[in-house]
Amino acid sequence: MNIKDFLVIKKATENLGEGELKPYLHFILAKIKLLKDNEGASATVAQELIESYDELMGLQEKATFWSPVPTCTHVHIVIGDSFAGSMKQALRELGVEETHKLISLGENYAIGPLGLDSSEGRKERSNWFSNNIIGGFEEYDGFENEYNQLLGKIDLIPEGAEIIIWTSSNACEQVGMRHAVHLLRGKPNAISVCDACAICEELYNRPDAFITYRHSGEITTQKLREAVTRLNNKRTLDSAEIQQLEQEWKDITKQSGSLRIWSDKAVLEVPAAYYDQYILEKLDDLKPPTGDDGFLKSARLIGEALGYCEQYIGDSYFEYRLRELIYNGVLEIKGVPAGMRYYSIRRKRNK
Repeated sequence: MNIKDFLVIKKATENLGEGELKPYLHFILAKIKLLKDNEGASATVAQELIESYDELMGLQEKATFWSPVPTCTHVHIVIGDSFAGSMKQALRELGVEETHKLISLGENYAIGPLGLDSSEGRKERSNWFSNNIIGGFEEYDGFENEYNQLLGKIDLIPEGAEIIIWTSSNACEQVGMRHAVHLLRGKPNAISVCDACAICEELYNRPDAFITYRHSGEITTQKLREAVTRLNNKRTLDSAEIQQLEQEWKDITKQSGSLRIWSDKAVLEVPAAYYDQYILEKLDDLKPPTGDDGFLKSARLIGEALGYCEQYIGDSYFEYRLRELIYNGVLEIKGVPAGMRYYSIRRKRNK
């Protein structure tokens, strides 16, 4: 399997929510178990797995179902493929998928240059991901095509539809929300901004059991479904608020850095190496397995850094900074840095 085939599979599965993806996982694992227990069933099971693959990949083709249509009453704009999949499932379970449509902004707005308003800026972003993020954009033409598809979906929103932009307290979704407001400029539609994480924390958190969500993609479909039903009291943005958010988007795109965080209810640009010391501290806290000469799997370190980080940055950025620490001679490597699963690291030792 070549890299393009892998990226197609990756994109198809990332666009699915928890409720969509789990049944396929259960089915595939059950069939693998059957193969292990009964070799005679291999041909039949293989055919069933192929059919499952075809169905799963076909779901990507059905994505156009969620594009706005003239008869829709609501358009939900979400940031992140994971959250998009969960929102689709929630709308299906509520039985409103014919009138409630969805547009997903798949960018991780917390990282990389953000000059998305020009072809030159988009090329710069595409190149930055190609050069720094494993599994990032392989070809600028593909990235440009996806962006034009997004603009096309925005144009499809009918004048009478209510627009709900979902966000939460992290740089990715906050910047994405401002980008959405910018893309909607000139639209006469009523625009509301809703925080799914805040709604679910208010609905479900108790003194003895609570969850603090870092991004909307962490919310289960069941809880998200309940959050969608609480939209009756949502407040529409006035013209001054829309202008302010659009100006903030323009200000953010003028920044030259590649990393942003959410602090004191504002998006802040921070140095690219902002988390390097944090990563090293996590490495020092972890104990490498015995007999491996002090080397620790990079995936374990990144998982630890991701799990304890108060910000939502994404594992790909931590992996990028880990490689930079290797290139700068701070860390030593064993293996090939083709992906976090393929190499281990340790502190540089003096010889």
